[in-house]
Parts: sequence; C-alpha cells; structure tokens
Amino acid sequence: MQTAFYSHPVFCFSCRNLSINPKSGLVKIRAPYLSQLDSKCEFNRRPHIYNSPITIKPNRLFVLPNTDDGHPTASTMDDEMNTNHAPNVISPMFLSNWSPPRYLWRGLSVLILAGQVIMKILKGKVHWRNTLQQLERVGPKSVGVCLLTSAFVGMAFTIQFVREFTRLGLNRSVGGVLALAFSRELSPVVTAIVVAGRIGSAFAAELGTMQVSEQIDTLRVLGSDPVDYLVTPRVIASCIALPLLTLLCFTLGLASSALLADGVYGISINIILDSAQRSLRAWDIISAMIKSGAFGAIISIVSCAWGVTTMGGAKGVGESTTSAVVISLVGIFIADFALSCCFFQGAGDQLKNCV
Repeated sequence: MQTAFYSHPVFCFSCRNLSINPKSGLVKIRAPYLSQLDSKCEFNRRPHIYNSPITIKPNRLFVLPNTDDGHPTASTMDDEMNTNHAPNVISPMFLSNWSPPRYLWRGLSVLILAGQVIMKILKGKVHWRNTLQQLERVGPKSVGVCLLTSAFVGMAFTIQFVREFTRLGLNRSVGGVLALAFSRELSPVVTAIVVAGRIGSAFAAELGTMQVSEQIDTLRVLGSDPVDYLVTPRVIASCIALPLLTLLCFTLGLASSALLADGVYGISINIILDSAQRSLRAWDIISAMIKSGAFGAIISIVSCAWGVTTMGGAKGVGESTTSAVVISLVGIFIADFALSCCFFQGAGDQLKNCV
C-alpha cells in the first residue's frame, strides 16, 4: 500500500488507492468518495480516475545494524544514485583508520611525561608530603635487599679474579681493581636492577590499577593534576634515593670482598683498603651517583608512563608491570653504556698507583 501527496494552487488531496505507470511516469489516483477531494474539484459521484504527472523515483530501503544501541537503522537510497544497489559509503581518507602501534605511543608518552615532570619541578609544583612517603618507600624499605644483593655480587666477583691476581703476584692490585669495578659499574647497575624489580614494578602496578579503575580520572574531576600528585613525587624520590643506596652498596660490597679475600685467599684487609684508597678518585664516586640518579629517573618515568597508559583490566595491569620492568632494564643498560663512554673514555692510569 502506497500513499501519495500532491500540492497545487487549486486543490490538494491524498488517498491510498494509487497506481504508477512505469512507462509514462503518470500516477493514477482512484477517488471513490468526494470527501477525499477538495470541494473546488468537479468530479462525478461515481469513482473517478485522475492522471497526475507526478514523477516518483524508485527507492530502495536499506536496514543497517546500529552499533550504538543494537537497534537497526533504516535508510532509503535512489536507484539512479546507486547503480550497484548498495548504500553509498564515502571512501575513507588515506590512513584515516590507522592507529600507531602501542609501543610507539607508549614510548612517546615516556618523553611527554618526562617533559611534564621537568616543567613541574622547575615551577615548584611538587607534592612534598607524597614525595616524602615515596622517598621512604624507595630508600629505607629497599636498603635490605640492595645490600644483600651487593654483598653477594661482591663476593662472587672476588672469587672470579682474586686467585688469578695472586698467581701473577699482583696482590697489591686486588683492592684497586675491586674499588674501581664497584664504583664505576657494579654498584650503580646492581642497585638499579634491584630497584627496578622491586619499586618499578610497584609503581607500574599501582598506577595501572588506578588507571583501569578510573581513579586517575577522578583526580582530574576533583581538580588535581595526576602528574603533580602521582608522577613527580615518585621521580624525585627515585632520583634522590638511588644515589644513596648506591653509596651504601659500594661500601658493603667492598667490605664483603675484603673479608672474603682475607679469610679465603690470605690477602690482608689493610692491603686491600690501602690499594683501594690509592686507586680511587673523587670522580669515580661522583660518576657512580650521577649514574644512579639517571637510572632512578629512567625507572620511575618508564614505570609511571606504563602505568598511566594501562588498558584491559587486571590482565592489562599484569602486562604493563612486566613490560615496565623489562623496558626499565633495557633503558638502564643503554644509559650505562652511554654514561660510561662519556665519563671514562680517557681513563686507564689509576691502577699504576697500586702496583
């Protein structure tokens, strides 16, 4: 059943009995009652057929699923406009549906977050109470595991080469080699690895849980900047705590190595300490602390960036935590190589003083 509507200066009418001549394009309207026509039209009492030159274009009805609420959406399309008998869809522009890989925009988020943290620190927008809490978390609560790891790494390192030096008659060089190895490389890297596994994973898991549970969005609604409240305190705490932890690990590692050399290989502790004192320079300790500060910044920024970009619920939190630790370790090793090239490119004469 079809309905036609025709407007004219003289009369207008509507009726349901309608037929179309496909050749001429004329519409035949059958009006059995005069009440259906305007009183100005003169028709007989009997049913009359009126030919109207109304051109009606054939249309097609398309029903498409609506992805928003699940209800179908109906639309019409002229056959003349669509020769393929399908709805006209505007061709998408080049790369309009392309999205960058996740690792790419996460890497960019690290750079953006680092820039925001630097700007917040320069402007003095630091949440000091939260910073002290994170400093206690990164520093005192991590001392035990860092010292234990450093002690055993030092003893293992002593076992590897003290016997070789003894056979060569270089007993007085053992302390210098241990001191340089610990200050330049072992203490900063071992401390950073331990902190990345313990603190970096905690940062990523905590911020990832807050992200998937929309707590970070709640902070924005309440007018608080998540970078000021969550990220900046963690970065500052890591950059302050890691140099201090490195200094403690260097001291304990050298002490454990000296005790092992004295007890097992018969090299006096006084000889080892005297050799270490003659070979070390102030720059060796300073460079170790600079390295540790850079490692702390890498661990905290990467972990926080991976946390605030977490998606996918509990599974996403686990993946972000694992990925944050891995990326932090890779960043530590790359930064260690770059800083070592800058700090110790021309070094190599300090062991002459202890031979």
